[in-house]
Amino acid sequence: MRYFIEFAYNGKNYHGWQYQPHSISVQEVLNKALSTLLKQPIDVTGAGRTDTGVHAKQMYAHFDFDKELDSSFWTKKLNAFLPKDIVVYRIIPLHDDAHARFDATSRTYEYHIHTYKDAFDNEASWYYFHKLDIDKMNEAAKILFEYKDFKCFSKTHTDVRTFNCVMMEANWKQNGNKLVFTVAADRFLRNMVRAIVGTLVNVGQGKLTLQEFREIIESRDRNKAGFSVPAHGLYLTKVAYPYIDQEII
Repeated sequence: MRYFIEFAYNGKNYHGWQYQPHSISVQEVLNKALSTLLKQPIDVTGAGRTDTGVHAKQMYAHFDFDKELDSSFWTKKLNAFLPKDIVVYRIIPLHDDAHARFDATSRTYEYHIHTYKDAFDNEASWYYFHKLDIDKMNEAAKILFEYKDFKCFSKTHTDVRTFNCVMMEANWKQNGNKLVFTVAADRFLRNMVRAIVGTLVNVGQGKLTLQEFREIIESRDRNKAGFSVPAHGLYLTKVAYPYIDQEII
């Protein structure tokens, strides 16, 4: 039987989602926990991969197990076994062809910025004290919907067949001294969100015009886009599937 796990994690102590031979990853910790508790080797496949230090408020992975699992019981068992920075919300039995990565129809990220020094937000949000023009940044974000090829925001030397992504949402919201950028698409390239945010910050500072932002996208050149913002402000917040109710139980 194939099972999906819905879970979340604080990425501070991990070298990303994907297994690393010499560094701790979220995938490795989940594999070890499931293998130990179910008493057989378990290898989970995630909905995607997050970089070192990036967080996930909602993530999915699938694994195969030949017996029926009680979701409530094993969710509690896993949470008791896992470290405090990884939490499992539920285990979902699904059809054998269900795939956590390939069946996802959209992914949503948030990037968090705080504009005044805060003793409590340093590890959950990026402190950026320069004044930003949020209206201008939102104007630039709307330009993203006019394009599908986002090679300029992709990490170089990445092994992908296409740099095309279908943008579904991109906007900034401000609440006092906190800014949140929300972006959703059918897929994302490596480092894409952090590069988009860095480029939009340059727009907000007046370093780039809207026309220059457009020209960067059309250039397909990562060197012309903005800097990559720090990982600790980035959160994967939603992964959508056609056959899974999004409400956390």
